[in-house]
Amino acid sequence: MFLLVPLFAFSQKESDDVRAGNKMYKNKKFTEAEIEYRKALQKNSKSFEANFNLGNSLFRQEKYKDAFEQYKNSMSLTEDKQRVASGFHNLGNTFMAGGQLQEAIEAYKMALKNNPKDDETRYNLAYAQSLLDKQQQNQQNQSNQDKNNEKDQNKNQDQENPENEPEKKPEEKQPEQQQPQMSKENAQQILDALEQDEKDAQEKAKRAQRRSGRRVEKDW
Repeated sequence: MFLLVPLFAFSQKESDDVRAGNKMYKNKKFTEAEIEYRKALQKNSKSFEANFNLGNSLFRQEKYKDAFEQYKNSMSLTEDKQRVASGFHNLGNTFMAGGQLQEAIEAYKMALKNNPKDDETRYNLAYAQSLLDKQQQNQQNQSNQDKNNEKDQNKNQDQENPENEPEKKPEEKQPEQQQPQMSKENAQQILDALEQDEKDAQEKAKRAQRRSGRRVEKDW
């Protein structure tokens, strides 16, 4: 989605290894291109072309951290504004690949400062800015949603437990009076005693009736 600046013909002093690497790169053989560029750097570690194009071959292999270091190395080896602009452009691409949109935007701006006519950099800058705007909008929407959810939650809690409403105390339960427990033997003994009392009362009633039925002889 973003344009990578290749560098193939800025200098006629390229070594055979750099040219071989460029050929591999154009054929999308990025690992083989990396090997050739590293050969060139073994012979001349100060080669801008070898450092810069090695960065491109690493970038295409998604080795973004290593590519970033190569771009930085190449930019330290030149004062040519176009080359510096190309370095910042591709640095911006490594930031983009890592999701660092604000850093990418700053890198693209530096590229345009050194080469204002670079439409590819201008395209990448606009693209990065649109992604950042969308990201910030999503974050704002999420923040608003979180705040609304928090308000709804607090509202529900207030409805369930109004602050000014006296807290109801749980009703104190009166201790239940425990009924006396008795064994079957004790219950039978009580029944037997009651039955005996009833018999005794009947017997007393009979004796009293017999006594009331006797006639008392009077002397006249």
